[in-house]
Amino acid sequence: MTTPSRVPTGVLGLDEVLDGGLTPNRLYLIEGAPGSGKTTLALRFLLEGQRLGEPGLYITLSETTEELHAVAASHGWDLGGIALFELVAAEAALGQERETTLLHPWEIELGETVGLITAEVQRTGAMRVVFDSLSEMRLLAQDGLRFRRQVLALKQFFAQRGVTVLLVDDMAGSSGVPDRQLHSLCHGVITLERRTLDYGGTRRRLEVAKMRGARYREGWHDYVIRRGGLEIFPRLVAAEHHAAFLGEVVPSGVEELDQLLGGGPLRGTCLLLSGPAGSGKSTLAMQWVHAAALRGERCAIYQFDERAGTLLTRLARLGLDMEAHIADGRVTLRQFDPVEVSPGEFTSMLRADAATDGVRVVVIDSLSGYLAAMPEENQVLLQLHELLSFLNQRGVLTLLTNPQSGLLGSMQSHIDVSYLSDAILLLRFFEAGGRVRKAVSVIKNRGGPHEDSIRELRISADGLQVGETLTSFHGVLSGTPTYSGQVAPLLSERSATDG
Repeated sequence: MTTPSRVPTGVLGLDEVLDGGLTPNRLYLIEGAPGSGKTTLALRFLLEGQRLGEPGLYITLSETTEELHAVAASHGWDLGGIALFELVAAEAALGQERETTLLHPWEIELGETVGLITAEVQRTGAMRVVFDSLSEMRLLAQDGLRFRRQVLALKQFFAQRGVTVLLVDDMAGSSGVPDRQLHSLCHGVITLERRTLDYGGTRRRLEVAKMRGARYREGWHDYVIRRGGLEIFPRLVAAEHHAAFLGEVVPSGVEELDQLLGGGPLRGTCLLLSGPAGSGKSTLAMQWVHAAALRGERCAIYQFDERAGTLLTRLARLGLDMEAHIADGRVTLRQFDPVEVSPGEFTSMLRADAATDGVRVVVIDSLSGYLAAMPEENQVLLQLHELLSFLNQRGVLTLLTNPQSGLLGSMQSHIDVSYLSDAILLLRFFEAGGRVRKAVSVIKNRGGPHEDSIRELRISADGLQVGETLTSFHGVLSGTPTYSGQVAPLLSERSATDG
């Protein structure tokens, strides 16, 4: 079978979800609550047709042409080349002069309203038509059977003329419940959903509920409304993005640290750095980024917790000049507000960096910030699993920091992602000689053999140092480590800026 040609919608990301666009000469339903972006999507659809030389017609029963022009202006659009037909109809619909009296939609008989619509389509020769909205037609019909018959009559009329039609429905006349009879009449159904969270901005998502005889990406897809229209972030399917790569080790630049991991983590794997606040998780991750940037590799840091300026200042004091790498374009640092960014938008940005910019090392700092961007905890592991699988298949080393609650004693993580990680570095505090010190160990490494020893970790102005094996170290895995050995194995020289 040959794949039918597609009509591009012009909506960023939607054509990818629709596998190229809509099947031409069909009737489609765009449904959603007020404020979900239905009008913006419909106008973008007509503007794309205008760009392709396809005449467009916007038939409105609920908004005035002035309101439509205002919506377009807010996005920087000019509707001059699109025919706007406002069915706040003239008395000509009743056989009188159009210029004398204006009537509201509900004052016109349904049959006469449909007659005005078909006449306007014939007059303009439109190839793309938007009908906004079906709620007004429901009020005119006052009966479900009559409403269905009129929609069916419109469908047959448009099909005969080879017109692609978007029917906009705010579901007000159906008490917010999708009209299943209307679903059965339309060739495709696109549902827009607007959700208000307990805290933070509004989240929006889209689903292609139905599309006869055409491939499309199922599931919900996050989107935002910005100046320029809707931007949809298609749900990531990692299996579609495999790329050939060599799984060589990625050294950190600190020999003792690499020895813990049997030479270093492998490309196409995820390294989880887990430990309490202040134990050095972010610094260790940045050490890998710094070493990779010195080798000329592209890296990306996605910062959810620490402010970017504070991070760069702190790293400079440790001898890691990340600002120079950013200026050279080898490192991209993006700071996120978890309240404002949706999981789909974050995934789309990361996907673009990895696929387009050739990023080889990615840092997500931290998991708790990523979790805050996703209110539904049951989806966290699914989305994170797909995201890590995508990065792994692109040959990217992913460094994921996982803060644990508590500073001392038994510590727990908000969510268990250990099974998603290929290697795990565990960091702990311990007391020795009246000082608080840090310890690092590897408890998992799928990439090969690793040391089972526990070493001291020091972060100072001299850089990152890993000491000898602490042979008399007890209780690190329980969260209450103690050191009862001699002072000699410990790193003795300390500066005032030691971390």
